[in-house]
Amino acid sequence: MTPAELAAAPTLPPGLSPEAQALWHAKKGNWEQSHNIAQDIHTRHGSWIHALLHLIEGDVGNAHYWFAKAGKSAVKIAEIEELWQEIAAEILA
Repeated sequence: MTPAELAAAPTLPPGLSPEAQALWHAKKGNWEQSHNIAQDIHTRHGSWIHALLHLIEGDVGNAHYWFAKAGKSAVKIAEIEELWQEIAAEILA
């Protein structure tokens, strides 16, 4: 599955990793569900997704904390779409 296919899926595709599920929910505007999933992913990817979610929420300070935990450079709110694409490409590779 590609990031574009994940983003376009009208319903949650079966067999996705928790990371991909969190990204799908984030793309569909289901912030709470995405956040619940991301909180249970205790890896660098989980922290990176968590950073994305706090950017979407507008909590830049919290997002910076999660970027640091993920070992990634922080991005701006204006770059949310590009960040989603970058994370999805790595998760789905």
